[in-house]
Amino acid sequence: MTEVLKTATDLRSVAFPEEFLEGARNAVVTCLRIQSNEKVTVIADESTLTIAAAIVAELEKIGCVWNSFVLEELAERPLKNGMPQEVLADMETSQVSIFAVQVQPNELRSRMDMTDVVNRRHMRHAHMVNITPEVMVEGMRADFNAVDRLSQVVLDKVRAASYVHATTAAGTDIRAELNPQYKWFKTSGIISPEKWGNLPGGECFTAPGEVNGVFVVDGVVGDFLCARYGILRDTPLTIHIGRNRITSAECANKELEREFWAYTHTDENSDRVGEFAIGTNIGVERVIGNILQDEKFPGIHIAFGDPYGNHTGAPWKSTTHIDVVGLEFNIWLGGPEGEEQIMRDGKFLIEA
Repeated sequence: MTEVLKTATDLRSVAFPEEFLEGARNAVVTCLRIQSNEKVTVIADESTLTIAAAIVAELEKIGCVWNSFVLEELAERPLKNGMPQEVLADMETSQVSIFAVQVQPNELRSRMDMTDVVNRRHMRHAHMVNITPEVMVEGMRADFNAVDRLSQVVLDKVRAASYVHATTAAGTDIRAELNPQYKWFKTSGIISPEKWGNLPGGECFTAPGEVNGVFVVDGVVGDFLCARYGILRDTPLTIHIGRNRITSAECANKELEREFWAYTHTDENSDRVGEFAIGTNIGVERVIGNILQDEKFPGIHIAFGDPYGNHTGAPWKSTTHIDVVGLEFNIWLGGPEGEEQIMRDGKFLIEA
């Protein structure tokens, strides 16, 4: 269906590889379950036009109303003054939004502007931050119904647990005490009005009560540092955590060490563990140097900064949020009934 409103680029005229269609169909049909009587806001940038075009092709098949925006046609990047008002205004009349953008430094505020509308209006929102052709033909092709079944089993178990203990051969050894007042959520790829989700999906997360120990990042770090430094298997970042805050961080790559430290000391809560998560996308077989997909890799990832308090119930905030991913975890859940190991060397020991 013809858009009511769009920026200069008509995504229907943008050519894209046919191999993107399976991932686009997964997003539109399986994950967001968009109906013909709904309206969708599509947000892209110049680097993701072909991916957005594939998504729009699937929206056209459904016959829904959709409006598209290319950020560079609305404002200068990076978006230091927040999300353009044209985008936010269009979202006010949409049931669904899709954000497929390569983010730039200092743009977190703009994404928060967008998710504030999503949360307030209970929209179904697909957050495809830093989506790439590689992710479209790998993680976005997962069987998200199977991922959802596994995620639900994990969710049921962690909600009954009082702590999580995790180790890796690389040196991670952390213990997260869980606060029963903070909620666990699954973002399995099946997106509902209750909680918007990243695509590709596949994780269960909460804001932890308190985390202590050592986390060795031999996977990736998030935000713009991910594209800059890639996979850290050969130069891992070691983070020491005490009473939920970073106490020190070391890396052979001193530039990464310096940038990570600066990022996690932006405000008073930037060094605080705001997210504790278990990746559940069993369709992802390796890390690729893209946080959008890599944080769904089976194992543990944590994030420093904002705890998504609107969902988790954590009462504090931060202007930053950066994920870190490790590899090949052993995970134990502890509670009143004792301790259960749910992962060994990166492989789940539970079935859905």
